[in-house]
Amino acid sequence: MPLLVLAACFPSDSSVDNARPRAEPPAPEQAGERGPDHHAPGSARALLASLPVREHTSRSGYGREHYGPAWADADRNGCDTREDILRRDLVDVTLKPGTRDCVVVSGTLADPYTGTRIRFEKGGASEVDVDHVVALGNAWVTGAATWPFRQRVALANDPLNLLAAQSAANRAKGDGDAATWLPPLAAVHCIYVARQVAVKAKYGLWVAPAERDAMASVLATCPEQPAPVGDAPTTAPINPPEPGHAGAHPRPKAPAPAAPRGPAPVRAPKPQTRAPDPNYGNCKQVKANHAGPYVRGRDPEYAYYRDSDGDGVVCE
Repeated sequence: MPLLVLAACFPSDSSVDNARPRAEPPAPEQAGERGPDHHAPGSARALLASLPVREHTSRSGYGREHYGPAWADADRNGCDTREDILRRDLVDVTLKPGTRDCVVVSGTLADPYTGTRIRFEKGGASEVDVDHVVALGNAWVTGAATWPFRQRVALANDPLNLLAAQSAANRAKGDGDAATWLPPLAAVHCIYVARQVAVKAKYGLWVAPAERDAMASVLATCPEQPAPVGDAPTTAPINPPEPGHAGAHPRPKAPAPAAPRGPAPVRAPKPQTRAPDPNYGNCKQVKANHAGPYVRGRDPEYAYYRDSDGDGVVCE
């Protein structure tokens, strides 16, 4: 199954150091060859070489709540980030009426980690997760623990750091880095590691020594692999294309509105008028304390509980 890779590179540095004369041009460049330490401009390998290398800090104090609600409407487009990623990465998507084309009811994922095809049905026993490519636990121990809250929320909701993926693969990964976990599909190792490198560079995270070595080993097999930029993939997903679509994902199929309507309003985040409730452990205790329900993208407490029906509300 072919893989589609976004060919977007970081700008190369065109400056030249003319202060040091050379007796003659180096032979490898004249011959069109490259030395063993050459890093192509804009490549993930070159970007990896620029990352600081340090040991992990303590995991003490880590919790998902330090990255904000799961999931926020970080880009203020009226849809939470999880729905944004499902719409981006799934094909043959159907959207729920009355949600301003936000909520994905069904679709098919060409899983970027295993190469398998997975049918997604909202409210069912879905096998699709949205994975943080640089795991939030790994980010915590490589710099994010000292960040302001806003920066952690940005990382947790950045499309560059998010991929729809098979649930089992995502959960096997946990908070692992490239030294402890790589996708089962070996053909995407270069793409996956390049994305991790790009995220770490974008947010100023460091790499641990073993992580750096594992990344370098992968990228040595694909030294020209570009480092993705921006919110990639937005036009060319990492996952294999649906057969018959010539590599392009079709637009989601949304039900036609009953009547013409103007541009969808952008929802401003609800002001926080109360202190967050504690984690009661389960919804039974939430109700016993006359708390809840909690809404995804609005209430930080939503992250504490399982949304078994996938409707964006827990403990209702």
